[in-house]
Amino acid sequence: MLIKKVLLLFAGSFLAILALGSWLNYWPVFIASVYAFMSTITILVYKWDKRLAIDTANQTLRVPERSLHILALLCGWPGALIAQQWFRHKSKKRPFIAVLWLTIIINSSALAYLYYWQYL
Repeated sequence: MLIKKVLLLFAGSFLAILALGSWLNYWPVFIASVYAFMSTITILVYKWDKRLAIDTANQTLRVPERSLHILALLCGWPGALIAQQWFRHKSKKRPFIAVLWLTIIINSSALAYLYYWQYL
């Protein structure tokens, strides 16, 4: 329960910091918009996949884990963390969680790199 709250706080805080940074002109509004849009798309895809997982007749229509990771890598990781906790989807599969955190590290590193180059 505590981990769920921490992960939700982490993802929500990241999005809030991006929005605040855009408002204060630390980076373009486009960056915060992309994260918000991709997070929304990712939440919807997780919800859809969870619904398909519950319906055992549609197992062949499931969203591949690779697609979920690609969404996370393409700025949707805050949405992935939120959806994972809200829908309790893919929250027990350790290999999936490890790759998700790898995508978070890669995406955050790329954002930090872009931010760093802005001030050189």
